[in-house]
Amino acid sequence: MGYADELFDLTDRVVLVTGGSRGLGREMVLAAARCGADVVIASRNYETCATLAKEVEETTGRAALPYGVHVGRWDQIPGLVDAAYDRFGKVDVLINNAGMSPTYDTLTDVSEKLFDSVLNLNLKGPFRLSALVGERMVAAGRGSIINVSSTGSIRSSEWIIPYAAAKAGLNSLTDGFAQTLGPTVRVNTLMSGPFFTDVSKHWDLDAVAESSKAHALQRTAQPPEIVGAALYLASDASSYTTGATLRVDGGIP
Repeated sequence: MGYADELFDLTDRVVLVTGGSRGLGREMVLAAARCGADVVIASRNYETCATLAKEVEETTGRAALPYGVHVGRWDQIPGLVDAAYDRFGKVDVLINNAGMSPTYDTLTDVSEKLFDSVLNLNLKGPFRLSALVGERMVAAGRGSIINVSSTGSIRSSEWIIPYAAAKAGLNSLTDGFAQTLGPTVRVNTLMSGPFFTDVSKHWDLDAVAESSKAHALQRTAQPPEIVGAALYLASDASSYTTGATLRVDGGIP
């Protein structure tokens, strides 16, 4: 094993990823397994989780637990945690990646149901999951929690205000949980910029291309480009990093 392999090694660790069956979550699941971790793949669609779990086991030899759950529903979260611990006996890394940013035409079109749904999935669910898993991590004496946020949380626009507010709250959760769960558990924010995922199918791509010209890298990212930062925060490579925000956004000014 080379130096870099040792630095980012996740052998025999357990990584739980919400929103793990597609997009950035899928890339992080595969990366963790390729670095030696067993994985828990959670999303609302059990079938897509099961398909990815089979791919993980066939291509990496690591164990994978698919689990269907709506992270925005408080009462479903304990079942996910219990399933992970029943199967593997531990969770070493929790990646709060599940999220949603539904479109709307005007601010007055935002219903209470839509607003609550956005906050539930992007903020309330990660709080509850981090509390339940974080408590067990503290008892085990180690752990890493990664909150996948968005540059929208610090650069909002008229089309993502509920989402931006929820992600800003998630940034705050990182600070609070880092202080609460330290010194044995690290909690960090992985703040992503624009990536070409399933969500991007609904974008005005011409407008995105134009806005990207203001970024340092002048382009939108591909999903695998999240992996390096995620592995850094998940592994012992970031052993002295907590309460931090790591931006992966192509240099948004």
